Amino acid sequence: MITWLDAPADYASVWHDMRAFTAARQPATPDEIWLCEHAPVYTLGQAGSPAHLLNPGCVPVVHCDRGGQVTYHGPGQVVAYTLFDLRRAGLFVREYVALLEDATIATLARHGIESCRKPGAPGVYVAQGGDELAKIAALGIKIRNGCAYHGVALNVAMDLTPFDGINPCGYEGLRTVDMAACGVVAGPRDVGEVLARELAAALARAIDAAQSRAAQPPAGLPPATCRAPSARAGSGLATAGE
Repeated sequence: MITWLDAPADYASVWHDMRAFTAARQPATPDEIWLCEHAPVYTLGQAGSPAHLLNPGCVPVVHCDRGGQVTYHGPGQVVAYTLFDLRRAGLFVREYVALLEDATIATLARHGIESCRKPGAPGVYVAQGGDELAKIAALGIKIRNGCAYHGVALNVAMDLTPFDGINPCGYEGLRTVDMAACGVVAGPRDVGEVLARELAAALARAIDAAQSRAAQPPAGLPPATCRAPSARAGSGLATAGE
């Protein structure tokens, strides 16, 4: 299910609702994608260092439980909160991060923007001349008992000035960019709809693949030993970003 939250969405309230939804999940609970534009806010990850908050000014800061360091959310940016059961989809943490990045890259491609990953720095980037890469989308996740929350934030057409008040994602001097600066005329709602469809399609493919593996275990191995649950993102807690 894809749901748009009322704008501007208060970050702390949405975070509380994500945790409550995840805590109440059952094995058959459908996955959901929540889309929104936030009121201006800096968010600091679970292990984030306040040293990366250079000059927050009057923008509020929320210390949350996702992975990664510090980022900014505000009007003109679409955030997709992906409330996915990773066990059902057969996804490890690294595979899930790749799914989020792939869906974002596909969304940008549909708008004529070529983008890429950056080794060792999760998120999605676009080339800005020479070898410089500017970040256009940040991600952060939390996994509790095999179920993910938080998600991906894509800069569509926004005031990028607040990024000057931080080391974005913990990287000093990291340049940020939005789709408008890449020549795309589109609003967060239109872009969000495309992003949600790409995310939902990627999740559906992962679930289909997991079901196919479960139906055809490797010869000579009992089904319970095909992929050990303890090796999955599903045990306990995990974070990743940005």
